[in-house]
Formats: sequence, structure tokens, C-alpha cells
Amino acid sequence: MRLRHIEVIQALLQTGHLGTAAEWLQLPVAEVEEVLRDAEDQLGFMLFSSVRGRLQATREARELQTEIAHVYEAFEPVQRLANSLKHYLAPPLRLIATPPLTHHLLPHSIAALRRRMPDAPCTLLSQPTREIVKSLLLRESDLGLSLHDPDHADIHCQVIAQGKLQLLAPHGWLQPKQKYVSLQDLAGQALVGLDGHDPLSPALESKLQALRPSPVIRTRVQTHQMMRSMVEAGEGLAIVDPFTALGAKASGLDVSPLSPAVPVSLYALTLNNAEPSPAIQALLAIITEQAVAMLAS
Repeated sequence: MRLRHIEVIQALLQTGHLGTAAEWLQLPVAEVEEVLRDAEDQLGFMLFSSVRGRLQATREARELQTEIAHVYEAFEPVQRLANSLKHYLAPPLRLIATPPLTHHLLPHSIAALRRRMPDAPCTLLSQPTREIVKSLLLRESDLGLSLHDPDHADIHCQVIAQGKLQLLAPHGWLQPKQKYVSLQDLAGQALVGLDGHDPLSPALESKLQALRPSPVIRTRVQTHQMMRSMVEAGEGLAIVDPFTALGAKASGLDVSPLSPAVPVSLYALTLNNAEPSPAIQALLAIITEQAVAMLAS
């Protein structure tokens, strides 16, 4: 089978009609029909039968359907890249970042870049730090952003901004004009925890457990954003990164840094000896500027 066969078969499986499949593929109906006949001749069996004006997949076609879908899906990134190369001189910007950064910082940074480079193609993925490292090593991404230093020999790690862990609490939990929360203030309090290891605060957990009485953690979630949602739902307090805390006051939460402060760094991750494109350099400058401004506010 050729790729053209797979395209036509997939279109017919999705639409069940020659005319609709031809419109989808932007081909004449006669050409779609000819490709289908050629595929059936090569395979030695029918793929579709006509039932009440629609094409119904045969048993053989249904058995091929899953594998055909896999091939078709694998071809889509190639097609997207080909289209971007056709329309743009600059290569696509392939970004990958941890979840706290994809909710606020990076959307604003990409929007700012778009005003400078309206036609630059861009992809943004959200992954934990270990997957960011893997993506960079496989050259699937050009720039990674994380709140954790992966300490990998093949990854260049640059601090571009710094902030502090923040306590999120229901409105009114903090005293008026209270500027920080002492760890001792959390003794016996209901906290929302993380399910798994949190690289941001390896020492914080032991300090919290040393409090008497210890904070009570009844609910654990996967991300800091989910922790914030739990606080908004009244499930307790949460200690989150400063980017997750952005805008929390506007949504009705109390926000305060801890005392003593627990610093958080924003890292830009690139492959060692990789030469970033001008667009990546421009975007990194924007991210740095916006991150510093957001954390300062």
C-alpha cells in the first residue's frame, strides 16, 4: 500500500461517502474512486461496500482501521512541518515547559513575540522537568522552561528570574496588612499536598512535619495549579510556586510569602552547544523580562 492509498482509505473510513472524502482530500471524486480501486486490487480484497448510498467498511477494512489511523497520525507532523517550511523562512519555535509556566507566563510571552513576528510558527507543550530534558536531548524541542534545575551534563541551565514560594489561603485567613506567614503559623492547619516528589521544596516538607501539631494533609493532587483550585474550593491552605500564585488575589484568595523565605528560580534549559535561532533568542528575552516583572508585582 502507498501513502495515497492510506489517505483515501482513512478519509472514507471517517466520512463514509466518496464525495465528502473527495472534498476533504481536495481531489476529484473520480480520482478518489480510482485510488480506492487500486488499493483493493493490490490488497486482493474489497475495503468498502455500498449500502443505501453510503460506503460501509468491510471486515477487512475494520481490521486495518487501527493501523491505518496510526500511520495517518504519524504523517500529520510531517505535513505540518512541510506547511510551515512552505510559508515561513524561520524554523518553528518548539517550546516545552512545566505546567505552572504554561498557564500565565508563556501565553503572555508568546503573545508579545507574536506582535513582533506575526507569522512565526510556534508549539508549546506542558511536561514535567524530566520529560523536558528528554525532549531537548531528542531535539524535539528547542527551549525548555522549568522551576527545577535538572543538573544534566548535556543540558545548559540558566537562571533567568527568581521568586519565592507563596502561601494561598481563603480570603480573610491572613490578618490585615500581614506581609508574610511564619511556618509556625501553619501548625495544625489543613494543607493541600502534592502527590509525589516536589522538586521545588525538598526541605520544606521536613520543616512542616516538624511542626507541632503537624499540618493535616487530607487531599493530594498532581500540580500546583490543582492545589490552587483546591484552596479556591475551600479544601485548605496550599504552598505553591509564585507563577501559580499570580492573580490569586484577584480571584479572592489571600496570598503571602513564607518566612523564612523559600526561593524559587526560573530556569531556561537548552541543549549544550546548540545555537538558538534569532526567534528563540527574542522569545527568551521576552520571557525573562515578563517573568521578572510578574514576580516583582
